[in-house]
Amino acid sequence: MRYLHTMVRVKDLDAALHFYGTLFGLVEIRRYENEKGRFTLVFLAAPGDLDHAKAELSPCLELTYNWDTEDYAGGRNFGHLAYEVDDVYATCQHLMDNGVTINRPPRDGHMAFVRSPDGISIEILQKGENLPPQEPWLSMGNTGAW
Repeated sequence: MRYLHTMVRVKDLDAALHFYGTLFGLVEIRRYENEKGRFTLVFLAAPGDLDHAKAELSPCLELTYNWDTEDYAGGRNFGHLAYEVDDVYATCQHLMDNGVTINRPPRDGHMAFVRSPDGISIEILQKGENLPPQEPWLSMGNTGAW
């Protein structure tokens, strides 16, 4: 398992980049814009992590800017933690076997979401190529917000 990023939603991307970049010193290493989904993702790394972050895309802070305005109240601006695993299906099965609810099952062999006992959303991503879709994950619907 490898830590990837923490996601934070931002209301004003320019203001957030000024804070995290100019003032705080983090460096942008990657940006992804999605017109259909109407969002921009910006990945930042600390100067001491820069070489590793550029090569491995971790550890990073992911700023998520949704193009349509929204007020984030009650901690809604915090998104999730993300970890990369060798086998997303085995990891989810292990968690389920130990009483953890899989909020978004890994039906695509790529991504799943679970919640910690304190309600923190955790994204589990398959390392490398997606695994082939398989049951019982294909048949499982989302069991909660992720």
